[in-house]
Amino acid sequence: MQEHAAILEAFRRHVSSGKAAFFESCGMPVVMGRREGIRFWNLDGSREFINLHCNGGVFNLGHRHPELIRVLVDSLTACDIGNHHLISAPRARLAEDLARRMPGELQVSVFGVGGGEAVDLAIKVARAATGRATILSTRGGYHGHTGLALATGDEKYRRPFGPQPEGFRQVPFGDLDALERALDASTAAVILETVPATLGMVVPPPGYLPGVRRLCSAHGALLILDEIQSGLGRTGRLWGFEHFDLVPDMVVLGKGLSGGLYPISVTVLRRDLEAVFHPDPFVHISTFGGAEPGCRVAQAVLALSSAPAFLEAVNARAELFRQGIGALLGRHGGFLKGFRQLGLMMGLELADGLCGPVLTKAAYDQGLLMIFAANDPSVSQLLPPLIITPAEVAEVLARLDRALEAAAGLRAQFP
Repeated sequence: MQEHAAILEAFRRHVSSGKAAFFESCGMPVVMGRREGIRFWNLDGSREFINLHCNGGVFNLGHRHPELIRVLVDSLTACDIGNHHLISAPRARLAEDLARRMPGELQVSVFGVGGGEAVDLAIKVARAATGRATILSTRGGYHGHTGLALATGDEKYRRPFGPQPEGFRQVPFGDLDALERALDASTAAVILETVPATLGMVVPPPGYLPGVRRLCSAHGALLILDEIQSGLGRTGRLWGFEHFDLVPDMVVLGKGLSGGLYPISVTVLRRDLEAVFHPDPFVHISTFGGAEPGCRVAQAVLALSSAPAFLEAVNARAELFRQGIGALLGRHGGFLKGFRQLGLMMGLELADGLCGPVLTKAAYDQGLLMIFAANDPSVSQLLPPLIITPAEVAEVLARLDRALEAAAGLRAQFP
């Protein structure tokens, strides 16, 4: 406990006093210690948690996947990050693997370190390729906290940091009429998440994404799909957009591509869009983007995540959750109101906006790390590692049953 207290104080003084105060006030001041598979322990090993947050999908393959660790260790004996100005074998091989697994002309990869950087690059390419300025995004969506990515998000994320870039507009997710009214000759691109996690795991209504594709094509705008959370098998298919019979012009990947071990992101471009770099191939650089050890880890992630047996298992686990949550709906109907699901990208619809924070605390007390959707706290996100076993699904459902009962009791204390 002394070490825990010392770490907490150092974090408070030198990293974030606000976060330290928040977690203490909620009675959730956990410091991560050992971690393995779907679980992690606090610093002294006295408490164990099942990770149902997964850092937004970073830990799709669990914590410290042994195959990914082997690849990373082998890579570190042979290479360093490389030089972003030079031709790189690991970058070329990873890009080749991505191209084989992407549909149509999505054949060129530009690497970064994080999702926000990859989104920034996609917006830069869209403006350069079309000669237009306007970027349309959806209210309640989230694409990152960097410059252009931040400008696509809701005002509450932008307002504290002063004036933002011009040329960004938002429309409601799922509303084709609103999108059509917003599209005009100034629109460079539409960017949206295939399944908006921060909005509350909203599964696109039938016909919506193909309709977005049709409208973008009709107006000469590019379609950028953010698959940072929905990609790499999370929805039961390798790419979330495969459920909806369309091909975007750009796809943004990150989080899970790292295997939780080495930060990496990628913007996959339609082949002809690479022409924006022809006048000067050094006009966009990322010193640490596509670091060579990270590329090798990402290749292994891609191989594991695209295996047919792996995707079959994801869908089988999704069915177990569907059945289990259905039973919980019958038991906790006053608190738990509905269930959103596409594969293992899931959301629990709760009675009101206070229920999400309450369930987060009750779940923590039951050894489950899960959070509510930041842009809709009436929805609790459920993002288990994709490697979860049937026995572990049953364990999660049992703990969640107890957490829902406790949360309902807590919620009743607040009028």
